[in-house]
Amino acid sequence: MELEQAIRSRRTHKAFGSDPVAPEVLEELLELARWAPNHNLTNPWSFRVLGPRTLARLKALAEEISPGSASKLDRAPTLVVASVLLTGDDAQQADDLLATAVAAYLVLLAAHGRGLASYWRSVPLLDLPAGREALALDPAERPIGLLHLGWPRQEQRVPERAPVAAFVSYLP
Repeated sequence: MELEQAIRSRRTHKAFGSDPVAPEVLEELLELARWAPNHNLTNPWSFRVLGPRTLARLKALAEEISPGSASKLDRAPTLVVASVLLTGDDAQQADDLLATAVAAYLVLLAAHGRGLASYWRSVPLLDLPAGREALALDPAERPIGLLHLGWPRQEQRVPERAPVAAFVSYLP
């Protein structure tokens, strides 16, 4: 798939088939994430592929917090948590956070290029002590999102986008 076509056609999916992403494909996607630009080559990201025990712990926690919400964790057959290691240096942390977001997007874009569907969502329970414990997060680590990956069950419509003039200004 051509890059511009991939950028324009990638969509958020919330309906996935039941087959998980093959480990070798997942490895390819996560390998591409490391090519995200990052200041001083800090490689600040981590990715955790959730197995059944960790997923069960997170679902139990989700139900405790908000009954009925655990089903959102069942949407996709493969779940990956993206996180960033915070250094304590404000400027470096800002760069590292953005680099990690780019790395996560590279995973989504590469998944799309392989015909997979994806969904990036922030999950507040990952910031809770029990959620952090379930993921074995370092105290200096911040989760930035849960990446849902799998095979699409339906086509997604193309949403309206603002014209370039609505968000770009040229300064003298």
